[in-house]
Amino acid sequence: MGRVEAVIFAASTPVTRETLARVVGKHCNIEMIIDDIRADLSGRPYELVSVAGGWQHRTKKAFGDVIRTASGQAESARPLSQLEALVLMCIAYFQPITRGELSSFFGKEVSRDLIRVLRSQDLIASGPRSPQPGAPYTYVTTKAFLSHFGFDTLRDLPDFEALEDAGLLSKEKLLTGDIPTGLPAHHLEDEVPSNA
Repeated sequence: MGRVEAVIFAASTPVTRETLARVVGKHCNIEMIIDDIRADLSGRPYELVSVAGGWQHRTKKAFGDVIRTASGQAESARPLSQLEALVLMCIAYFQPITRGELSSFFGKEVSRDLIRVLRSQDLIASGPRSPQPGAPYTYVTTKAFLSHFGFDTLRDLPDFEALEDAGLLSKEKLLTGDIPTGLPAHHLEDEVPSNA
């Protein structure tokens, strides 16, 4: 248990099952070890979370502001604009998607500068070339996207149709740039990796 926790604690990115199996052996029950570590961490200001296909220590949400202030991140962090967040959400749900397809969806051009902002934050990357004429690049989300929003896989995204059925999201509102508040998505931007 100590070896697994030490490896996860020292890593700057989520640690995969394969890495942990090299540490404790392939026949060891990694889920049971993770559960034991989580139980030991109850009451601590950090926890062990499953994100981006692995495990990572993260500061609990209640302590996120304190950590960002202490590390100077509070001044430098720039939240995504409403349009950037909308484009990122569309890429997450409809990937791989081209810039032209995004522009068609919004009814106006999605600029290269906007794509550059999302790429610079490592939230999206180039995907496979589209089979459309000219073979334009497509865009997909990254492991950093999963980690930032606290998702283990893209299957953890809230179901788009269920959000529409619940009245929390509508295609018409998205097209007008109206981001609904109170989406039941993971709001883990307040969580900070423990080794940050």
